[in-house]
Amino acid sequence: MKETKMYKRWKFYFLGFVILLATQANATTMQGILLSGQVFEGIGTDITLAGASVSEKGTGNGTITDAQGRFQLTVANEEAVLVFSYIGMQPQEITVGKQRTFNINLQSDDEALEEVVVTGYGTQRKSDLTGSVAVVSSKELLNVPANNMLQGLKGKVSGVNVFLNSGSPTGSPRVLIRGLGTINSSSNPLYVVDGVVMENIQFLNPNDIERMEVLKDASSTAIYGARGANGVILVTTKRGAPTEGLVIGYDGFVSMGVLPKKLDVLNSAEFLEVIERGFQNYSKYNPSGTPPVFTKSDPRLFDAQGNPLYDTDWQEEATRTAISHNHQLSVLGKSEKSSFGAFMNYNKTEGIMLNNWLERINGKLAYDANPKKWLSLGTNILVNYNRGNEFEEEGGHQMPRRSMLEMPSIFPVKFPDGTWAHSGMISDAYSLEAIPNPVHVLTTQDRFRKRTQIFGNTYATFHILPGLDLRTQFGFDKQDNLIQNYDPTDLINISAPLGYAYIENQHSFYWQEETYLNYNKEFGDHRINGVLGLSWQERTAETDAISARGFSDNFFRFNSIQAASQPGAPTSSYDRWSMNSYFLRGSYSYKSKYLLTFTGRVDGSSRFGANNKYGIFPSVGLGWVLSQERFLADMEAIDELKLRSSYGITGNTEIPTYQSLGTISSETTLINGTRVSQSYINRLPNPNLEWEKTKQFDIGMDLSLFNRRLSFGFDYYHKLTTDLLLDRPVPTSTGFAAVRDNIGSVSNRGIEVLISGSPVKSTDFSWETTLNFNYNKNKIEALGANDEDIFPGPNWVSGSQTILRVGESLSSFWGYRRLGTWSTAEAADAAKVGAIPGEAKRSSERTIIGKGLPDWTGSFINNFRYKNFDLSVDLQFVFGVDILQQFFHSMEDRTGYSNGFRWTLTDSWTEENQNTMIQQIRNGPYSGQNSEVDDHWVANGSYLRVNAISLGYNFGNTQLSKIGLKNWRIYASVQNAFLVTSDSFKGYDPEATSWGTNQWGQNIYFHQYPRPRTFTLGTSFQF
Repeated sequence: MKETKMYKRWKFYFLGFVILLATQANATTMQGILLSGQVFEGIGTDITLAGASVSEKGTGNGTITDAQGRFQLTVANEEAVLVFSYIGMQPQEITVGKQRTFNINLQSDDEALEEVVVTGYGTQRKSDLTGSVAVVSSKELLNVPANNMLQGLKGKVSGVNVFLNSGSPTGSPRVLIRGLGTINSSSNPLYVVDGVVMENIQFLNPNDIERMEVLKDASSTAIYGARGANGVILVTTKRGAPTEGLVIGYDGFVSMGVLPKKLDVLNSAEFLEVIERGFQNYSKYNPSGTPPVFTKSDPRLFDAQGNPLYDTDWQEEATRTAISHNHQLSVLGKSEKSSFGAFMNYNKTEGIMLNNWLERINGKLAYDANPKKWLSLGTNILVNYNRGNEFEEEGGHQMPRRSMLEMPSIFPVKFPDGTWAHSGMISDAYSLEAIPNPVHVLTTQDRFRKRTQIFGNTYATFHILPGLDLRTQFGFDKQDNLIQNYDPTDLINISAPLGYAYIENQHSFYWQEETYLNYNKEFGDHRINGVLGLSWQERTAETDAISARGFSDNFFRFNSIQAASQPGAPTSSYDRWSMNSYFLRGSYSYKSKYLLTFTGRVDGSSRFGANNKYGIFPSVGLGWVLSQERFLADMEAIDELKLRSSYGITGNTEIPTYQSLGTISSETTLINGTRVSQSYINRLPNPNLEWEKTKQFDIGMDLSLFNRRLSFGFDYYHKLTTDLLLDRPVPTSTGFAAVRDNIGSVSNRGIEVLISGSPVKSTDFSWETTLNFNYNKNKIEALGANDEDIFPGPNWVSGSQTILRVGESLSSFWGYRRLGTWSTAEAADAAKVGAIPGEAKRSSERTIIGKGLPDWTGSFINNFRYKNFDLSVDLQFVFGVDILQQFFHSMEDRTGYSNGFRWTLTDSWTEENQNTMIQQIRNGPYSGQNSEVDDHWVANGSYLRVNAISLGYNFGNTQLSKIGLKNWRIYASVQNAFLVTSDSFKGYDPEATSWGTNQWGQNIYFHQYPRPRTFTLGTSFQF
């Protein structure tokens, strides 16, 4: 209640503050000279420019044109100079004089069209690039509201797969750039924010981001050497105002998330029929046993006639309509020699599962100054605090995402006396599995997470000579995380009867210091861009944890862990690694036609063996701008045609520390009832251990036509990762089974296509469209000396669910083929394998039954504008991928233990229905079960998703001038609006995992957190 009052009070003060400023701004506009006009694109056209800047030179007074290119602006006097500008156009300056109406035609500026791209330790003209680099602007990232930047990145860049995997605000997305190329190392790209490497990128405030560059090939990523094999994502955050003056802005939205669909499970009457039929079939599976008697006599659950008193919809009870809101306040300023940006953000995101939420408070301050002609200084500090109640999404035990489907509907949430129900509360002899009430778990279990991050950098740039700068910068990322778990004493099959508390503190500090020279110069037909520098990096991490069982009640929870009667052994750890690096890049352009880029980096890492501390990572890129050649000069339709190619080597250092060393573990053990210390060697040393190497070849084409109204981008790449870090078997005489070594290789081959255009572009209506898609073929090329199969897990029913096999894709599913069910005519054959009619008929050997990595992914994004209205429609698609539906194990193959799918009753094997894949209903607790991983569990994971639809309205300048605003937009959107999947898929969403960060868990899940359909209302304005 207090939080609600505080929020209302804060909102009241903020609105009052906005009204006061707007009133003052409006009072200012009452004086001076009112000007108006319209800005057009090109000479002699009627195509207007929306969003063009109109400002009074030397002041902070300005505005932007509306959807029809119109503007209104009040200036001080007739001596004022108006500045008209737009990206890609030549700016114009006009003295006001006696003129009051201005119709301005801005011409294309070929130089301005040379977009500058951040490429790591500097920038390059996009036209000079020989590598594969994609740019995502803040407008694209926040086209619809996003709670984290990875959510906004999804579908925006070809070759980049963003797996959101969960509808929880505390979930962990996964990003793969150009496929999966490692087995035991991290597959995450390197995230660099304002020049500093950042961990836990999912908690970065997306509203702070100005733009992102995605570096995909070796020519662009080799500058990051041993950390660039998985691609690099460069994030540039917002800083000060672009023009002199003060700008205050607000962005905010309120959203509502709902469960988009329910899975088809048994109701009470159907569940009881399954139990009864299972009892009837008992003698078939246990001929010599005594059949159980089916009753419905428990008075808490059945009436006198045996009818169930309850028919609980657990999916309805365990979920909710989630209300979330986000508020971003920015204050930007600029003077003659400095600029600053201050940003504050508050976000509260609710999950659709009960009591799952994430709250973020974020503050950012950026300051840049030019105190001398030869010196530029700046700093950027970000403080991010977030806390939440995390939802458990890993493993296969009785967590709510499972129990809300498997808890029988004959039980209520609570009995009339207020007692929480669970599956053990039945006197009839059903022998149900011990399932805790999902609502009970969600509302009484604590899984608190608190994270504090202080991140930033400071720099000094010395302008030594024209075109030559020396920059030195220091950056850091300090994170403190607190985990607080408490499981109450009455959660059966989780923590009853003792209860369980766990507290863990995690502290990490990462710093980097980098100093480098930047050289950028033109000499007639020659253009040179160069970088030369060195870097030091270090990260330390400490953890400590305590746990306990044996609580007499749930009053203290984790706040008084000493109250428990069974304390666990405390644990602690320390971890440290460091790197020292030297890097260079040289780019050369001749007549803007012939391009050459050479990049090299030398990295030394403490993570690797004494004999391989340093590695060299070179790359070379070539480009040819054919549109600059004379033989294409007369083809007016072609604006740009460039061929480019690159080859290089990058590395992957992201393995646990100390892997090259022989390490000792210490713990305690009980001897004669006394706890004593013990130590033992747990790893063999390998002084030759080094990083995995990725060799990548890329060839691409960029084509722009019809005054850049239509653009094509194409890339073919071949990535070969060698020296994979695997466990190599060693003689048992060593006392160990294996040693970590560099063996094995994996390849990724693929194509990326990007097509964008403006089919319609007029004063009142425009249509911009982008289609991107990519194909990736993943293949294991080698696995050590003898190429033996490896079974990496995740381990569950039938052992490892995946296999590593030469010639096959990573993340290949491993299981049996289901050939149907045994018929009565096949009783003799079934008996030979220990089966009877009605049971699953499977292949005798396991084989590869699918894969969790897609072949094709892409998006089709359309943006429409009609006068002041804008409409965006974002479609995303995935083809050529499978899903291992592990939930078939408990909801179809194990009838009698818990609730299940409705088709287990309607489509299962009977004497009259023998042509079916679904086994005969049996009662697992009495008759056993027949459950193995087979391809009946595998579904086609292809899908088409209407990812987002957004409709907005931009108020015109005439309306805005009355209230002193520069711009104002309101919008409404729906995310995850519609989803088309295959008929074989029976889950909530085809993009998921229940194995957390497990490398092989993609598209393998034993139940999942549903991804919500979200409706949003929002606004943004500046004054």
